[in-house]
This record gives sequence, C-alpha cells and structure tokens, in this order.
Amino acid sequence: MRVLKKVFVLAAALMLAASSYAWAAGLNALRSASGSTHDRLVFDFTEMPVYHASLSADGRELILDFEGVDVSAFQRVAVRTKRIDAVSYAARRGHFYVTVTMAKGMDYAIGNLTNPFRVYLDIAPKGDGKQALVASQTPVPAKPVPSTKREEGSAAKDAQQPKEEQQPKFPILREEQIAAGLMQRTYIYKDDDGLVTSYFIEADPNRYRVRPALARGVIPGRQTVSGIARDTNAVAAVNASYFAANGVILGVTKIDGMTVGTTYYDRSAFGVMPDGSFVFGPVSYNGTVKIDQVTLPVSGVNTDRGENGLVIYNRAYGRSTGTNPYGLEYVIREGRVAEINTNDSAIPSDGYVVSVHGSSMDAFAVAGSRVGDPTVLTEDMGAMWNRAVQIVGAGPRLVENGAVNVTAGEEQFPGDIRYGRAPRSAVGVTKTGKVVFVVVDGRQEHSHGLTLTEFAELLVKFGVQNAINLDGGGSSALYARGAILNVPSDGSERAVGSALILQQR
Repeated sequence: MRVLKKVFVLAAALMLAASSYAWAAGLNALRSASGSTHDRLVFDFTEMPVYHASLSADGRELILDFEGVDVSAFQRVAVRTKRIDAVSYAARRGHFYVTVTMAKGMDYAIGNLTNPFRVYLDIAPKGDGKQALVASQTPVPAKPVPSTKREEGSAAKDAQQPKEEQQPKFPILREEQIAAGLMQRTYIYKDDDGLVTSYFIEADPNRYRVRPALARGVIPGRQTVSGIARDTNAVAAVNASYFAANGVILGVTKIDGMTVGTTYYDRSAFGVMPDGSFVFGPVSYNGTVKIDQVTLPVSGVNTDRGENGLVIYNRAYGRSTGTNPYGLEYVIREGRVAEINTNDSAIPSDGYVVSVHGSSMDAFAVAGSRVGDPTVLTEDMGAMWNRAVQIVGAGPRLVENGAVNVTAGEEQFPGDIRYGRAPRSAVGVTKTGKVVFVVVDGRQEHSHGLTLTEFAELLVKFGVQNAINLDGGGSSALYARGAILNVPSDGSERAVGSALILQQR
C-alpha cells in the first residue's frame, strides 16, 4: 500500500508538472496569511506553472522563477510581516521572478495545491519552526489581497470553463536550489518502453565535503541510507559500495585515511584527495604484514577470515574480531605484538589485529612469533590512491572525460549488474567541478530503470565529466531534505552497508 501511495503521489506530481507545458498558466493573485507558527503566501494560477526556486548565499532571499506565465491579470502587491521583510517582482524574457526577502533566522517550504491551482510558500523560524513547516502542508485559510474587478472577472470566467484532462508532455525537468551551493533536480522522460524517473543532488565542494560513512558506524552492519544520513548529520546521501548479507563491504573503501574495506577485483573507485579534489579510476588493494622476519600477504581488511587467510581487523570493525577458535590472532599496538590470542580478540583503538588461519598461522608459528616482535603493515593501492583520504570502490566506470565509457566487462561484473535495466545509483563530478549523486528508479510503472550504458548517457546529458556506478537495484536510495527522494524498488528502503554523504563544511 505504501508503494502504491508513493507511485500515486508521483504520478499526480507528473500530471501537475506536465500540464504547464500544455497550457499557459495565468497568475491571478497573491494572497497572504500570518499565523502563530508561520506565514503563508499563496499564488493563484489558472494552471499549474513550471517554476524553479533558488536561495541567496545568505539564506534570506528566496527567488521563485515562474516560466512562461501570463501576468496580465496580476496586481503586484506589497507584503510585509514579522517573518517576511519584503516581496518584489520582475519580468524578463518570458520569466516572472518573485523575490521573497525573509527575516533573519527563517526557513521555508514550497508546495502545490489543486482545485484551484496554487503554489504556496510557508515561512517559519528555523529549529522549532520546522514542525510548523511540516504541519503547514495541510492547507490553511489565507487572507486575500484586494484584487481588481478584472481579476475577479477573470477568475470567475476561468472557474466556469471545464478543462479537458491533459496527458503529460515529456520530458519534464524540475530544478530547485534547496540550500546555498546545493541543487536538487528531477528529470522524467519517456522512451519506447515507458517512463524513466531520475533524481540528482548537485553540490559545491567548497561548501560541502563528501565522504563514505558506514552503517551504524561499524563493519559488519546494515542500515538505511536515511538512517546513516541522520546519524552523521548529512545534508544528502546516496547508497555506496556493494556489500555482503552481513554488511561486510565488498569494495576498496577508505574513510579519513583508514582502509575499512577491500575486494579481490580491480574495480572502479571514486576518491577524495587531501586538497579536496576528486579522482576516478580502477583501484586494487595489496597489503603485507611483517612480524619480525616473516612477511605474508593480506587476504582482506575487516572481512570474514577464510581458509589459510590473513585478515586485518581495525577499529572500523567494532569491538572484537568475532572469529572462531581455529586460528591465531596477533594484537598490534605501537608497531609491536602486544597480545597473542586464539580468537575473538578485542580490537585496540590505537592499533589493529592480524588474524591468521591454516598456512598463514603455521608460517608465523614456525618462525616463533611472540609478544614484543616488531610488526609492519604495508598497504599499497597505487600512488594516487595511497594519497587519497576517502575512497569508495564500487564500479564499473560509467563516464570518463565527458564521454560514455562502461567498463563492466573489464571489471568482471556478473550478469545481473552488467545486463538489463534496473534501478541505478552513481557518483560523479560535473564539468564545473560540482559533485553529483544520481539515482534512477526502476522495476516500477513510473520508471522502468536503465542499462549501464543508458545510465551513462543520462549523466553525460547533464554535464557529468567523470562518474562510477554504485550498488543498485533495491539498494538505490537518494536522501536530501530529511527524506528519501526516490521510490526504492523493494517498496521501502533497503538496509545497506555504507553510504556516500555530503556534510556542510
């Protein structure tokens, strides 16, 4: 039922948005009301208009850009309340701009209403006022601004004329600046097989930093993208790496300089360098551990210990290794063996655990490794990736230097990822240097999903210069403005192993 409700709401939104392409919306009047918790401005239209909203850098001027509206019947009125300092108007090249100057410390919410068609703007104090904005989604009476006889006559005439139902006209593009340096975009189009609905969050890296975040802050673990975002105070988030059923990360992942996940394959990754620049490309993990005079290869980091394996467990894995008693574990602090245990060792916050089994265990045992032995962990991902402070490994590559370049075959991805249409997620960087999170819904009536190549083509269409694919399917989820923007194909959010988040600097 929840899925049907979401689809119905989305379909209704599409109809409202599409109707503006078929009819020239007329702006009849502006009404205002002031309540105990918030102020409301209501714009009365003959049809639902196409509009965009943007916010000034200081967060006080909200500019509503109404595209192609007829304002011949509209009377410009002055509005001033304790929460609104001023409202001004400008008409340029087929656009009608309404600038609402809010008092200091205000937040806002925008919505649409039908029967008749209206766009409303609610303004309330930040913090405690957020509840008022949520509650204000229910229509409240608005005090009408005096109108001319011409306006009244026009409105009455419009009310008497029945309108035929209009079919949506695609493509539909909605863009809104939801905060300084943060843009939300929804793009819906139709191909021979049906609808495709995509969602974008585009951020200025000078205002927001991007980094991976683990489910519940540890491995293994699983949590929804919205849960990860709220726990980390993120303004936006998207699902990130592939993961096992227990939440172990299946991709080379580095958070704040510490390796927290690895994979057996050379696969595409997204990285953040110390200077804040972004990098893309294939990454592989090669590690060794040397205890005294014996050096052995690392099988993985923060993952299940396999036969004859050597696994590194660090503080990202939680309190203890949780291993069985068929191996041996060396607890390392300050570059030396501090303890030797059989299993389930406590992981030091200032060190790590070397967990060995089979032939790896025998190699250290034969050499007589003991407490106090010097220990060196060497990790090599390649010169560029060694310097990166944040890494999310997923793949395949989708876009390289502004052109489609899907590398699913080279990266040995299985058929369920390589072929067919599905919900998709990606992280990319635009030609202007903005970081972008993208999700496409799939396996649903409002969006059938995309192949990897189709997804890459969509990204290029919107100016993405470089991008990689992230985990998709039921995992695809994009969070912003306190909620998930898309409609996950499972019917609700799937608990995932990690997310990419945006945090305000």
